[in-house]
This record gives sequence, C-alpha cells and structure tokens, in this order.
Amino acid sequence: MTTVLRAYRGQDVAWEAVGRAAGVICSGGVVAYPTETVYGLGALALHEGALEQVYGLKQRQRHKPLSILIDDPNELEGLVQTIPPRARALMACFWPGPLTLLFLAAGHLPSVLTGTGGKLGVRVSSHPVARELVRAVGAPITATSANQSGAPSCRTGEEVLRQLGAQLAFILDGGLTPGSEGSTIADVTVEPPKIVRVGVIAADEVLRCWRQGAAVR
Repeated sequence: MTTVLRAYRGQDVAWEAVGRAAGVICSGGVVAYPTETVYGLGALALHEGALEQVYGLKQRQRHKPLSILIDDPNELEGLVQTIPPRARALMACFWPGPLTLLFLAAGHLPSVLTGTGGKLGVRVSSHPVARELVRAVGAPITATSANQSGAPSCRTGEEVLRQLGAQLAFILDGGLTPGSEGSTIADVTVEPPKIVRVGVIAADEVLRCWRQGAAVR
C-alpha cells in the first residue's frame, strides 16, 4: 500500500512528513514529491539499486539519463568534471529554480544515472518541500518526473497515485504544483549553452543571462 502524507501543516512545511520521506530515500527507496514544476521521483542519486527502482517505476529506457537535485551549488564538486564560467552565470540567475544544467559527469558516477551520454543534469529546486527533502536526505536525489514514460506529467499527489499506484511506496503530497511543464534544460558543456528542452523558463531568458555573464568576464 502507498503511504501518502501531507507535505504542509497549514502554511508551514510538515517536518515529520519530510523526515519520513527522507528516511525512505536513505534506506534505498523511492518517494514522489512536489517541485516548482511537477511532481518528481526522489531516490539516492548514487545508489544503483535505488536508480533501478526509478527506471522500473517509470518504465524508462536505461540509456536515458536521470536528472538530480542538490541543495547548494557547492555540492557540484565531485559530481561533475568541471564547472564552466557560463554555468556559474546561469546558476546565479536561475538557481534556486526550474533550470537544469547539463555538465560532464564525474567518472565515478553510476552509468545508470548518466545514461549513454556521460552528462549529468543538475538543479537546485525553489520549492520549499523539495529543498527541505534534499537537506533532510543530506545527499543528491533524483529529480525525474513522477510519471510513466510517455504519460502526462503529474501536478498533484492524486495524479501520481493514479499513474504509479501501489508500485510506489511513498508520496509526499504538497497539493497542486505550479507548472504543467518541466524544467528547462541547458547543456553548459558547449559554448554558447545549448537549450536541450524548453520548459518553464524561455530559451531567450537563459541565453540573455548567459550573454550578460559572458560580457562581464
């Protein structure tokens, strides 16, 4: 049976619910949680068994990578090979927020996380529940959308439950999420950054920020 707990108590984050969700993740399980875009699936980003569970839940092809959430840009050290100046400009503009940046992944990361491209998608969430969940876990967690591959993204805990049902052990229910689109994805391994997917943030906004950052270097 799927456990569903409310992520808020009134206007405040429900710390006990977030703590229980973090405990599930730390034990190698998978949790659905709200973000500033749609609901995501959270699992330990460096735990291969947990990552396999995510792929199974989503019925996702293994060559496709999974994006992750971190709590602070300083946590990129050790996860990626380099942090280009163009990436720092975009982080300053849009983090925390719905911009996923693609970096060259560090060699020790599980290949099941990075897929065949050897790149890692990372963002810092601006959603208070997602941010506190990452902090409570104390390690990067996956941020892939909580839906089966090819199916519509979920904006409520009820939608997650209908799509994934009893396959998912835990849903941290934060109510309706703000966006029907996912995060925008920008590849910062190339110059200028390549917009891989347009989501909540328009491509022009991303490139404008990058140009401004490049002008002051």
